[in-house]
Amino acid sequence: MNVRMSSLILGVGLCAVVVGMPSFTKAGEESETAELLISLLKVGRGVVSENQGLINDASKGNKGFTDEFLAQQVIEKFKAKAHVDLSKPNSAPQSATLVALLESEKEVVQEAQPIINKQGVAFKGFLPAVFARKAGEKFFKKTGIRLKLTGTDYRFPGNKPDDFEAEVLRMFSDPRHPKGQQYVKTTMVNGKPVLRVMDPEYAGPTCLSCHGGPKGEKDITGMKKEGWKEGDLAGAISITIPMR
Repeated sequence: MNVRMSSLILGVGLCAVVVGMPSFTKAGEESETAELLISLLKVGRGVVSENQGLINDASKGNKGFTDEFLAQQVIEKFKAKAHVDLSKPNSAPQSATLVALLESEKEVVQEAQPIINKQGVAFKGFLPAVFARKAGEKFFKKTGIRLKLTGTDYRFPGNKPDDFEAEVLRMFSDPRHPKGQQYVKTTMVNGKPVLRVMDPEYAGPTCLSCHGGPKGEKDITGMKKEGWKEGDLAGAISITIPMR
């Protein structure tokens, strides 16, 4: 387990649906799987963020921002970051699970092609957060592993924190909590053991155009800005993995 993680074993009953439980090859692999999945989601989201200018270019029709383009970028960046090559089968014990998330990310981009390539329209609404949310939803259907973005300033109803997430977010907002430190807990969901991981996220410069100030002013999406400042707690990536 990553040294940044602190594991607490507490009995808390939470409501969730667990389907298609993946097989793990060794004890404790769930923790490493969680780390890799969080990293892979961030890499995919980063590729979408880096290409926002292209996606929102109203002068172009076909942008070339396809599912295959995304996959190529993600595979290269993930290999450099996590030292796992998703282009090679069985490059890691978790390869099948990681590829399922990559395929989910590709599907989101493929389905958005009509929007991404619409000429004459600047803002497409294909934001990094939207991409990550939809990829997480598809991934859950494939694997039974729940992967979501959450925070107290959630905009999409599905990102609303559950009781566990709300409590951890309060802990993350405490100035005594080491910035960037994840929270990990094993618990029971529907009578089955799961590993829950929360990875805190903080507002960066690219977040502030939509979520910064002035608070209450409408951003490009038509939503009210939250008034965040750079470095503020923006929320967390939350993951729930069934355990064997």
